[in-house]
Amino acid sequence: MDIKLINIGFGNIVSANRVVAIVSPESAPIKRIISDARESGRLIDATYGRRTRAVIITDSSHVVLSAIQPETVANRFVVSKESLD
Repeated sequence: MDIKLINIGFGNIVSANRVVAIVSPESAPIKRIISDARESGRLIDATYGRRTRAVIITDSSHVVLSAIQPETVANRFVVSKESLD
């Protein structure tokens, strides 16, 4: 199994194989997921103090905050997969 990495902004990288969802942080359920992850120590803030624009949820229940748009992260995910095939 190959390890595929996705750049989520500012030099931060996540494993593409572990990503379950890439969502916008605007809805109440996502905000609840973020606060629950913060309380339980599963939140990774990769925004460098900027506004959160994408929330990445992993299969290990970790939640990663990114300052780039969900569409941009998703496009990097698709381009990465296509270039490796």
